Amino acid sequence: MKTLFEPFMMGGHMLRNRIAMAPMTRARNPDGVPNALNALYYSQRAAAGLLITEGTPISDTAEGFLSIPGLYRADQVAGWRKVTDAVHDADSVIFTQLWHVGRVSHVSNQPGGVAPVSSTARIARNSQAWGLTENGMPGAVDVSKPRALSTDEVRGVIADFAQAAANAVAAGFDGVELHGANGYLIEQFLNPTVNDRTDAYRGDTLEGRTRFVLEAIDAVIARIGAEKTAIRLSPYGGLFDMQPYPEIEDTYLFLADVFRKRGLAYVHLMDQKSRGSVAIPPEFFGKFRARYNGVLILAGGMTRDRAERLIDEGLIDIAAFGEPFIANPDLVERLENNWPLAPADRALHYGGGAHGYTDYPIHSEESIVA
Repeated sequence: MKTLFEPFMMGGHMLRNRIAMAPMTRARNPDGVPNALNALYYSQRAAAGLLITEGTPISDTAEGFLSIPGLYRADQVAGWRKVTDAVHDADSVIFTQLWHVGRVSHVSNQPGGVAPVSSTARIARNSQAWGLTENGMPGAVDVSKPRALSTDEVRGVIADFAQAAANAVAAGFDGVELHGANGYLIEQFLNPTVNDRTDAYRGDTLEGRTRFVLEAIDAVIARIGAEKTAIRLSPYGGLFDMQPYPEIEDTYLFLADVFRKRGLAYVHLMDQKSRGSVAIPPEFFGKFRARYNGVLILAGGMTRDRAERLIDEGLIDIAAFGEPFIANPDLVERLENNWPLAPADRALHYGGGAHGYTDYPIHSEESIVA
């Protein structure tokens, strides 16, 4: 039986186990620059075989959340080097997630208060970003009406992904994960209920709606290599007004074929049932696995039992845990020993400083005895 805690070879990296820390926004960087506190946070959790950072905006127009660290300025690259050095000193592997939120943004997140950009000019219904409220304080705000990117501007965003990937390598990251999930920009192109374009990136054909993600992937590969390039996807997800469509399975199985041929570092699937959305149908995993034989990661409502079952069945290679890592910096040890997990204080998830970020304790000897 394959176990969650055995070493696993991912490309040229021997991971210490099959556990990944999933990307989670924590909003501790008002100036957008990673610092020593971030380095401590990630190094505390470096017992995971693979760490994937919070989403890192690829440009100043890619942001939809206040106080998040980016990867498009020299000072940000230097700041991330503190994080990667700390994680590597702890003998772990770290990828960063390259993020463009598209229409899931607010004018207060945008330079000069301009409209967010997307594949479409349609607003995301019943969706909120984290921006400045009417009283000027940070908080949940209804997303602003977006502006549809021109064809030339789409190519400019693709170039931003490639440059951010090069910046990531300069910052010491072992690779990058393009954020193609959770209703953000890449999925705004993939989903034909959102993508109403009529150009080469149109949503009503398979070739058109997958063109943006494939050109972005290829641009990143050209800059840093396929072995350092990965992607996150959320098939069947409904976050931020992603409506279901008949071609979901065909679209994502086509991507499975393409990513297999590209030889990516991994594909990371997000099951959004734990986020209140639709679960990935169980039969889809087998179909996707049959078409994609590379490293496959799954996140979303993960438990030790579920992770070991899916790994043993050969459906996934690595299990990603998100929120449990917040209050349990020693999550790997807790899972391995079946120790209880500490609950996180959700009021402290976003913003602030060390409290609720780097001050969660490890499992104590006293609690073991008790």
